Amino acid sequence: MSFKIQTLNKIAAIGLNVLDRDNYEIATDINNPDAILVRSAEMHDMQISDNVKAVARAGAGTNNIPIPELSEKGIVVFNTPGANANAVKELVMLSLLLASRPVIDANKWTNELAGKGDEIPAIAEKGKSQFVGPELMGKTLGVIGLGAIGAMVSNLAQHFGMEVIGYDPFLSVKSALFLDKKIKLAETLDSVYAKADYITIHVPQTNDTKGMINAAAIKNMKNGVRIINIARGGLVNNADVLAAIDSGKVSCLVSDFAAEELLNHKNVICLPHIGASTPEAEDNCAVMAASELKDFLENGNIVNSVNFPKTLTENPIPSGGTRLCICHKNIPDMISKFTSILGDAKLNIASFINQARGDIAYNIIDVDGFVSDEIIAKLASCDTVSRVRPIFG
Repeated sequence: MSFKIQTLNKIAAIGLNVLDRDNYEIATDINNPDAILVRSAEMHDMQISDNVKAVARAGAGTNNIPIPELSEKGIVVFNTPGANANAVKELVMLSLLLASRPVIDANKWTNELAGKGDEIPAIAEKGKSQFVGPELMGKTLGVIGLGAIGAMVSNLAQHFGMEVIGYDPFLSVKSALFLDKKIKLAETLDSVYAKADYITIHVPQTNDTKGMINAAAIKNMKNGVRIINIARGGLVNNADVLAAIDSGKVSCLVSDFAAEELLNHKNVICLPHIGASTPEAEDNCAVMAASELKDFLENGNIVNSVNFPKTLTENPIPSGGTRLCICHKNIPDMISKFTSILGDAKLNIASFINQARGDIAYNIIDVDGFVSDEIIAKLASCDTVSRVRPIFG
C-alpha cells in the first residue's frame, strides 16, 4: 500500500522519518493527498480533496482546522496532546516571573546606558529602584484547566513556594493522579478569581471558553492580579483586560498571541506564539502526529482524535482478507445493516469493533475474504455513512 501526505507547514524531519518513503510520498504541493500534516496553517478556507482521510495537527490546539466540515466527510482529525506540554510549561513559569519582575524594562533601560563608561555601575545602582517587583513565594496561583500543561504548571509552581488552586470541571483521572496532593481544587471559577494573585489559563478555545477572561470575570478577581495566557488568544477579551490594566485592577498581562492593541501597552508583555517553539517540542509533536496517521492509514486505528472515538484493535488484518473502516452517524440499526450486507455476500466477519463519540460512530470490521468494490459501494450507500475505507490483507 502507498499513501500521499501533504504538509502545510514545516514538519520536523524526525517525525517525517516515521513514514517510510517506500510507502509514503510526502510533499507540500501534492495532488489528492490521503492525509494532511499541519501545525498552525489556516485550513478554514482551504479546498480539501475528497480523497483526504485524515488530518493530523502537530500540536494540541485545532482551531485552525474546520472540524465540523471534516467530520461530515468522515475525515478524522488528530492532535498531539502532551507532546509540547513541557515546552509550554516552561514558558508559563517564565511568564510568571516576567509578570512579577520587570526584567525586560530593566534590560532595555540598562542597554541605554551604553557609552557612559565607568559611570555605568553607579548609574545602574541608583536606577534599579524603579524595577522592583514581587516574589512568587507565598502568592496564590490560579490554574484554569488541569490537563497535561495545567497539571505540570501546578506542580512546578509549588516548588516556587506558591499556593496553587486549580479549576477543571472535566478533570481526568490521569491528570488527577498526576497532581500534587497539596494542590487545592476549586468548584467554581469565581472562587479561583477571588483568591488568585496570578491566573494562568490552559483550556481549549471553544464557544464556551472564547472571551472567558472579560470584564465580568475581572470584576471578581483580586486587585492587582496578574494574568498569563499561553493557551489561545481568543480566551482573553483584550479590550477588557487593557481597560482593567489602565484602571489598576490588573497589574500585568502576559500573552503569547500578538495583537495590534496589545503592542507597546503599559504592563503588557506580548510574545509571538512561542509556547511550543523548542526543538524538543517540535520533534515530539511531529513524531506523535506522524505515528497517529501511520497507524490510522495502515491499520484503521484511531488514537488522539478530536472528532472521532478512540478505536483500537491489536488484531492483524486477516491474510487475504479485508479490514473495513466505516464512518457513520451514531444512530440505531447501523451495525445490523453492515452485517446483513456482508452476510448476504457470504463473507465471514472475523472481528467487529464499534465505538461512538457524540453523533459520530466508527467501526473496524475484519472480514475473512476479499470485499469487492460492489459490496463496498453497498455499505457506503447505507443512510448516514460518510466513508467506507477498505484495507486489504
